[in-house]
Formats: sequence, C-alpha cells, structure tokens
Amino acid sequence: METDIKKPSFIYALMMLLSIVAVVSVGILAFDAPIQILMFISMLVIIPYMMGLGFNYQQIEKSMVKSMSKALMPGIILLTVGILIGAWIASGTVPTLIYYGVQAITPQFFLVTTLLFCSLVSVATGTSWGTVGTAGVAMMGVGTALGIPVGLTGGAIVSGAFFGDKMSPLSDTTNLAPAVTGGKLFRHIKHMLWSTVPSYLITAGIFTFIGLRYHGSGAGSDDVNQLTSYLADNFNLGIIPLIPIVVLIALLAMKKPAIPAIFAGAAIGGVIAVFYQGFSFVDTLSTFYSGYAVESGIPVVDELLQRGGLTSMLELIALFLFALGVGGMLADAGVLEALIASFAMKINHTGVLTVVTIIVSYVMLAVGGSVYFSTVMGGTLMRPIFDRLNLEPENLSRILEDTGTQGAPLVPWTGGGIYTAGALGIATVTYLPFCFLAFITPLFTLLYGLTGWTFKEKKEAMQKKPKMKVAEA
Repeated sequence: METDIKKPSFIYALMMLLSIVAVVSVGILAFDAPIQILMFISMLVIIPYMMGLGFNYQQIEKSMVKSMSKALMPGIILLTVGILIGAWIASGTVPTLIYYGVQAITPQFFLVTTLLFCSLVSVATGTSWGTVGTAGVAMMGVGTALGIPVGLTGGAIVSGAFFGDKMSPLSDTTNLAPAVTGGKLFRHIKHMLWSTVPSYLITAGIFTFIGLRYHGSGAGSDDVNQLTSYLADNFNLGIIPLIPIVVLIALLAMKKPAIPAIFAGAAIGGVIAVFYQGFSFVDTLSTFYSGYAVESGIPVVDELLQRGGLTSMLELIALFLFALGVGGMLADAGVLEALIASFAMKINHTGVLTVVTIIVSYVMLAVGGSVYFSTVMGGTLMRPIFDRLNLEPENLSRILEDTGTQGAPLVPWTGGGIYTAGALGIATVTYLPFCFLAFITPLFTLLYGLTGWTFKEKKEAMQKKPKMKVAEA
C-alpha cells in the first residue's frame, strides 16, 4: 500500500498548510473559538488531502495515534503540575510569594518590582494569562496611583508574566516546546538560561534606570490593599509555606525525575495545608483534584487564587493531543519536506539555521494567531533540519520559546495580544515598545546562532560524523 502513496508537490503541500492556517486564524479572529477544537478540526481537514495522496483511513489513523502518543509523558507532567498548583495555594506558598512581593513596592523601584513580582507569580503558577489578569491588573492600579505611564507598567507586567510562562516547568508552552521537538523538559529549561538570564538582567537594569525618575507617595490601589489584607487574614504566611519550593528546587537540582519531584512538592504542600493552614484532609485531596476554591467577593483575590487541580490541565492535554496529531499527519504526508525541500539542504550553518527558524516562528505566530500553532508548526517544520545537523532538540525548542512564546502578547491579533490588551485595559501598541525582554532575548539567540556558541550537538553523532560548520560572527 505504501508504494501507492504519492509525495505532495510544493503547491499541494502549501494548500494543506494554508487550510490549517485558515481554520486556526479564522476560528480565533472571527469566532474566538478555543484553540483545542480548531486543532481537532484541522486534523479532520487534513484527512481528505492525505487520501488524495493515496493514504487509506487506517494509515491516517495510525499516523495520528503515533504522533499523539508523544503527549503521554508531558500530559502526566501537566496533571501533576495541576495538583502542585492547587496544593501550593492551599499551603500558602503562592499567597506568601504574592503578599511579600506586593509589600516590596516603592515608587522609584516600582517598575523593576513589577517585573520581579510578575515573574515570581508566573513562575509559581505557570500561567502568563493568569498573572496578567490578576497580579498585572493589580500593578496597573498601583502604577496609575504612582503616576507611572501605563505603557511602561504594561511592559514590565508583560515581560515578567511571559518570562514565567517561558521558564516555569508548570507552564503549558514550556512543556509543549520540548514535546514537539523531541527534547526533555528540564534540559529545555536549562538551555534557555543562556539566552534568558542575560536578557532578563538587562531588562531589569533598564526598568530600574527608567524608574528612578519617578517619585510618589507610595500609596497602593484598593485592589492591592484588599489583596494583601485577605492574604494576611486567611493564610499563615512566612517561612514554612516556602518549604515546598525549596524541596522542589532541590530535587530538580539533584536531577530527580520530573513527575516524582513535582508530586513531592505537591505532597509537602498538602501536608502544610493540613497541619499549618488548617485544611481538612478531605478538602486538601479535593484541592489536588479540582483546584483551590474561594469565593471572597474580591475579584482580584478570586481570580488569582481560584485555580489549580488535576482537572485544570485537561484542556491543555487535549491541546497537546490534537496539535501533535496535526504535526504528525503533516510530517507523514511529506508536507513539511515538500515545503522546505527547496532550501533545507542548503542550510549547513548555525547562523542561517537560526535566522530561518526565527523567521518561521514569527510567521507561524502571525498567520496562526496562537503561540501553540507557532510552536507546533515551527517545531515540526524545522526539526528535520536540526536532526540532519546532529543538533540537540533543545537548540530548536529554545529558539521557539525565545521568539514565539515571548512574541505572543506583542501581536495584536493573537490570543496573547488580545487577552493582554483587554486585561490591562490598554492597546497592544501602548505597551509593546516597553516589552524589552521580548526584544532583547532573540538578539542573544541570534548571537549564539552566528557564533555557534551554546549550540549543543548530539554526543553520539559527534563521534561518528564531522563537526558541522558554524557561521562566522
């Protein structure tokens, strides 16, 4: 049967890709449809195209299942992460981080404090959208009270929130990127430090320098006052709730497996919730499953704390399944090879490879309207070239996160751009010039590509094949 399968022409492959782009972009922009259902529809759209190439339905189904099976381990990690988030809220871990983060605010250092605060919240919760819609909203109120321009405040919020979305092991995009490229979660995070740490330090320096010109009374907004009062009244804050963070970081530093390490952090959080915060054992288990529940009547409190739980990750797992299904079908149909065949074999330098990958990532973000679409399509399109050049998958996943994840809130018609502008109450173009982290990080990525520095080759391949060429700086 396989001998009857035809290879797609460039035009045929382009039609398949554009059909998916049309489904995703129209669904998001015109109907505000969930990305999960759009990726599922995209799988169905590809079926007749594959049949036109000679595939039968059993072969197409096998292609879907083979690729979707790659979502199993990331899916289990995400389920464990959902348990962790709920446990850390109940244990007071997240409330402690939020409370002392808000208390640290001063007028001159408001911008860099906002950057650090949103980074902490985002890393702790793994959600940029949740951080923007809660901590970000609170910081907008504080900034307005202190006379800080809304664009600057928005830039600090976005930089901090999407830093966590990119670096937190609890984040969906941080899990998706290595899943698509065939890498490992914590190797991916470790490799991103090369581009993220210097960029973050420079961004923090810029916000510190700009902030020194602003002075004010230091008075906070009603949202912040209500938030801190609620946290102080309803949680036992302090050192003990931070123990789960220390344990998790220690386990990860010791290179323990992700799932046991994350669950250990959640279990210790559960113990603290019972014996230090006063939760019952039954309520704690319920928090593990369905997340932390609160009805305080204070919007900023409810939005920030009502999250987590195993069930909160089911939508993300559905996204992984359908997105990987689309990528696998396109790959088996030969679509990707047809699209990149004209230039793929000409790429033999890390500099050219990096530039092409950056362009692909941004183009997929713009046309697909979603960081998930950008990550899946960018990773699937470029992975064969990285494999041919014997480069470790974290090289590719780093570029995808440095560009697509951080660029999502900067494109007005993407989900990230629409949500961020709506949540903060300002136009995308207002905060866009001040999202320094999103602009600086790709520059380091490009620098590493031009020099070849930090680009990791596969060890087994290095022993068998000559070293690849590196573009001159």
